[in-house]
Amino acid sequence: MTGPDPAVAATRVAVRRTLRGVPGDLLVACSGGADSLALLSAAVFEARRSPHRVVGVTVDHGLQEGSAAHAHHVVGQMAGIGADETATVRVTVDAGPRGVEAGAREARYATLAQLADHFGAALVLVGHTLDDQAETVLLGLTRGSGGRSIAGMRREFRRDGVQFARPLLDLTRADTQAACRAQGIGWWEDPHNSDPRFIRARIRHTVLPVLERELGPGVAAALARTADSLRTDVETLDRLAEQWLGEHPGALDARALGSLQDALRLRVLRLAAVEAGAIPGELTRAHVLAVDGLVDDYRGQRWIDLPGHVRAVRDGRLVRFRAGPASTEGGPGASG
Repeated sequence: MTGPDPAVAATRVAVRRTLRGVPGDLLVACSGGADSLALLSAAVFEARRSPHRVVGVTVDHGLQEGSAAHAHHVVGQMAGIGADETATVRVTVDAGPRGVEAGAREARYATLAQLADHFGAALVLVGHTLDDQAETVLLGLTRGSGGRSIAGMRREFRRDGVQFARPLLDLTRADTQAACRAQGIGWWEDPHNSDPRFIRARIRHTVLPVLERELGPGVAAALARTADSLRTDVETLDRLAEQWLGEHPGALDARALGSLQDALRLRVLRLAAVEAGAIPGELTRAHVLAVDGLVDDYRGQRWIDLPGHVRAVRDGRLVRFRAGPASTEGGPGASG
């Protein structure tokens, strides 16, 4: 008796590893693309060996003509694959200063967290692959956002009290497409993924192919390995920053901050700003360095305005974060 197709087996093994120790039901985000359909199929297969129920969810961002009909079709696919329950939710996308892509992502994750709470799911699975990780690393490089951005997407993370996981980060887009073909699952190609108006589409269809052609095959895998290497360092420093802040509640003493190594001090300041309400996705390294100037290069400047209507203020020996007007255009705002 022969086993499953190698690509199918790879998706199932990836999901199986992620589900170890998960205490309850699963929610799987499914756009109708090959990645998420392969993920859902693997989750359904693995759940048969466990008490987990699988809820398939598709989020309609309302950004394309016929999106409601497409969402209805995906619901049918999810039911056909074997999801115990299905749902579709239409969201309103606020493009904001970061654009449509970021707005859609924010709306999607917020909705998935709410649905996980509604269904009592212990874990939300999303279908990002090694190719998505490589694209994310390149985006981080172009933005000059430092190690946090180059470290790419986390394999597991929490949002709004809900646990998320990306089981397929070691598999390629070709793997998920092969898994769908082997199982007779048709998939949808999102037109936005090839629309040159979007930077990720340009990276996928222009930049990465040029790199592969000029530098040789394996560039995407190398970028993903870089993300894994940096992620370990980033998460370690983040934990140390959280520990330090826990030991120094309230306003931050500039002298105590100044005793920290630069890498740890900058993370402490960033985390303190986020906890005060600064928007993580808009809080740049330039913002954090400007706040750091209140600590180790203080020359009488009084405050730094941060995205999210948060203001970092030097008050004697203390650095405080409080509500204030945000200045996000042209970098951090300062007054002295």
